[in-house]
Amino acid sequence: QVQFVESGGGLVQPGGSLRLSCAASGFTFFTFSNYGMGWYSQAPGKKREFVATVSSGSGRITSYADSVKGRFTISRDNAKNTVYLQMNNLVPEDTAVYFCNTVAGQWDWGQGTQVTVSS
Repeated sequence: QVQFVESGGGLVQPGGSLRLSCAASGFTFFTFSNYGMGWYSQAPGKKREFVATVSSGSGRITSYADSVKGRFTISRDNAKNTVYLQMNNLVPEDTAVYFCNTVAGQWDWGQGTQVTVSS
């Protein structure tokens, strides 16, 4: 069973930075590197939504929600089965629980990590 464990969230002031990590485990037939990976956010009272994706393999291709372009960077380390989200110049609207999953969202969601941006 594939599992995701997100970490790195916290309380940060506007303009601050955080680096989120997502450790994946349990892949059997295909390896972690075979999957495009994504970060998703869910704010209170809202649906989960796309934040960023990184392509399979070397992760050369990335995509971002318009609201985070230029501020967030997604990357991956296949040797560690981990995907990262570097979040810079955070704004209060970024406050949410952040999750990772494959691009297809085909596995169970983890617990997520809470990001709170507030002064």
